[in-house]
Amino acid sequence: MAARMPVVFVSHGAPDALLKSPDAVACWREIGQRIGTPSAILAVSAHWEARQPTVSLSGAPETIHDFSGFDPLLHRMRYPAPGAPALAERAVSLLTAAGITAELHPGRGLDHGVWVPLSVMFSQANVPVTQHSLVRNASPETHFTLGQALASLRDEGVLILASGAITHNFDWLHWQASADAAPLPDALAFSDWVGERLEANATQELLSYRSARFGAEAHPTEDHFLPLFVAMGVAGDQAPKRYQPRFAYGGLSMDAYLWGG
Repeated sequence: MAARMPVVFVSHGAPDALLKSPDAVACWREIGQRIGTPSAILAVSAHWEARQPTVSLSGAPETIHDFSGFDPLLHRMRYPAPGAPALAERAVSLLTAAGITAELHPGRGLDHGVWVPLSVMFSQANVPVTQHSLVRNASPETHFTLGQALASLRDEGVLILASGAITHNFDWLHWQASADAAPLPDALAFSDWVGERLEANATQELLSYRSARFGAEAHPTEDHFLPLFVAMGVAGDQAPKRYQPRFAYGGLSMDAYLWGG
C-alpha cells in the first residue's frame, strides 16, 4: 500500500510570486521537501470554475498563462509535467460513488495557481498532475463535501494540492509595496483568525467565515477561498501546520497549510 500522503493548501499570490515573494518560494520548497514524492498530484485551483466538478484528462497539460501586465519572463515559463488521466478517472469515480455528478475535461492545462507553486515544490516536473475544478457559484459546504469524497486518494499515494488565497481583496493591495512591507492590519487579522480556527478544527466557523470580522472584506468573491475547504474536507479532523511567509503587496496573505507530512 502507498504511504498516506499529506494535504496542502497554498496561497499562490499574484502571478509574479516566483519573482517577488522569496519567502513564499522558500515555504513551497520546504513543503515539497517534507512531502517526498507522490505517485501523482490532484490540484484544485481558484482559477478554474465549472458548472459541476470537472477533472482534466490531459496526458500532457499545457502551461496556461492566464494573466497579463506582469514581467514577460513569466510568459516564457513552462511546467512540462506529465498528465494523470488515470487519476482523473479515479477522482470522478469517487465523486460519483459519493452521489456527486462530475465529468472529465479532454484537455484542460495547468493555470498559474497550479504551475507557479508546483514549479518550486516539484521543480523537475516529473510527477504526473491533473487539475480539478471548483464548482461555479457553489458554497464552502459543497467544496468541503468534494474534499471528503476525494479523501481516500491520500491512501493511494496521491497528493491533494489546493491553491487559492487566504486574503484576496484587490482594494487591499499596494502594488508598489516592497517585499518587506508591513501587512495591512485587516488582512493580518483575518489571516490570523483563519489560522486559529484551523488549529482548533473549528470547521463550522470557517464554513461561515463571511460573518467573521473582515471575512467578507477579505474575499469580495469566494473563488480564492474555496480551495481551502476542499483541502479541509480531504484532511478531516487532522490539525495542519501553518506556514507564514511575508505578505505580498501588503494585502495578500501568503499563508500555507500542511496536513500530515
